[in-house]
Amino acid sequence: MSCTGSNTISFSPGLSLTAQRTRIGGSGSYSCLSTDPAVKWGKSSISGGGRNGCFFSDATTVEHITWNTGEKTKVVYRMGTVQQVAGQAVVLVVGRVVEGRFKGRTVTSPGVQAVLNPLECASQGGVERIVGPSALLIV
Repeated sequence: MSCTGSNTISFSPGLSLTAQRTRIGGSGSYSCLSTDPAVKWGKSSISGGGRNGCFFSDATTVEHITWNTGEKTKVVYRMGTVQQVAGQAVVLVVGRVVEGRFKGRTVTSPGVQAVLNPLECASQGGVERIVGPSALLIV
C-alpha cells in the first residue's frame, strides 16, 4: 500500500545544532492507493521522544492511524534520520505495524518538512515545528 500526504511534527524543546532529549508530537493525513479499494485515506496522531537535533535523531515514535474504514493501525518507528539541508528537514523512518490493520508489516515513511527559518537550528529556541509532505509505504 502506498500513501502520500503531509505531517506536522512538533519538538519540545526545539531541535538545535546539538542533540538533546526531546518530546515529539504531531499529526498526519494521507491519501492512499491499496490493493484493497476500501482503504482510501487515513489520519494519524504521532508521539514519542528521544535524543534529537537538526543533524541527528535517535528516537522512538508511535503513529496511530485511523483509516476511512474505521480500522486502526499502530506503527512503532525505532530508527530515524533527520538531516537539516538548506532549511529542509529530510526525514526517513522505518517501523513496524504492532497493532491493528496490517499488523506485522514494515512501514517506511520518507518526507521533507519545511523549516520556515533555516537559521532556527542555531537560535535559542531551535526548530519547534516542521511541516511538509510525507509518505507511508506499507509492505
